[in-house]
Amino acid sequence: MAVDYEIDCVVAGAGAIGLAVARELAQSGRDVLIVEADEAFGRGVSSRSSEVVHAGMYYTPGSLRAQLCVEGKWLLYDFMDKHNVAHSKCGKLIVACDQDEVATLEAITTRGAANGVDDLQLLDERQARVLEPELKCVAAVLSPSTGMMDSAGVMLALLGEAENAGATLAIRSPVVGGRVGGRQNEVDIGGAEPMTIGCNLFVNAASLNAPQVAANLQGLAAAHVPKAYYGKGSYFSMAGRVPFTRLIYPCPVVGGLGVHLTIDVGGQARFGPDVEWVDEPNYEVDPARADEFYALVRRYWPALPDGALQPSYAGVRPKIVPPGNQIQDFRIDGPKAHGVPGLVNLFGIESPGLTSSLAIGRYVMNLASCL
Repeated sequence: MAVDYEIDCVVAGAGAIGLAVARELAQSGRDVLIVEADEAFGRGVSSRSSEVVHAGMYYTPGSLRAQLCVEGKWLLYDFMDKHNVAHSKCGKLIVACDQDEVATLEAITTRGAANGVDDLQLLDERQARVLEPELKCVAAVLSPSTGMMDSAGVMLALLGEAENAGATLAIRSPVVGGRVGGRQNEVDIGGAEPMTIGCNLFVNAASLNAPQVAANLQGLAAAHVPKAYYGKGSYFSMAGRVPFTRLIYPCPVVGGLGVHLTIDVGGQARFGPDVEWVDEPNYEVDPARADEFYALVRRYWPALPDGALQPSYAGVRPKIVPPGNQIQDFRIDGPKAHGVPGLVNLFGIESPGLTSSLAIGRYVMNLASCL
């Protein structure tokens, strides 16, 4: 096919990850075009999270999730300070609601230490209740470096820095196909004005759609494209204040971190997400799921009032492992993984992707500098 336009780098996806990658590439002196299928940046996975700044204690030592979360946490706090993005390093408690869960807390503490999270404190019931008197538990882990952020503010600042360095954002520009592995990559863009763009580097940061984008690239073997799975999580909000100053997390469950309590930067409490495996992404919150939420939340907050929870929003995790498999690492595939020059695919960038975004941007930029 004829190429309509040429540029050094094309980044597909204008969520937090795509914007962070584009920012790093542009600041390194490369010409960057960000193509986004939606009508605005940051409307997908990045806008439908808990907005938690994760500390990094949950993930397998040595994994990309562990490495990039711990590095990204401190980069993100510095970035938000620099750009006056609203955030709070409020801390969180991970709680054991019965004795059978205490071993899980001990394992989390050990894993956190292996990942370089050196501020975790294992508390008994009395120590936990001194911090949060309304809490019910038998033990807890205190994570002082966990916090909350304004995710929209983070993405706006990322886009601003990328554009200041010369990057351009094109909205309503879905990647519908392409050819890779030749003299240059060719990326087919759909939308109202379809075109084919030639580039030296194509970064697929399309999140939920990343496997499909990769599958549509001629020249990339199908063996290097994972199957997509969708882990939907619903959130419920609560009007008024809650009697907690820290985030409250139960012990992790298969597919997620459990229905936890967060308090956003505006002071509103919300609960979630749960885990619901779906065939296709959808963002409707079923009010009937509140019954399960009440039962789960009352394990650690028995005084949650009847009728307090209201449906809020839902997000979908970009999974690349099937239901029942809790272990999923970030997958960032460069030429060493798939053998195609000038191509980087990012798969399975679920939580803590938002926390890790700046570190992921650096990782991809360093990977791309070797291409």
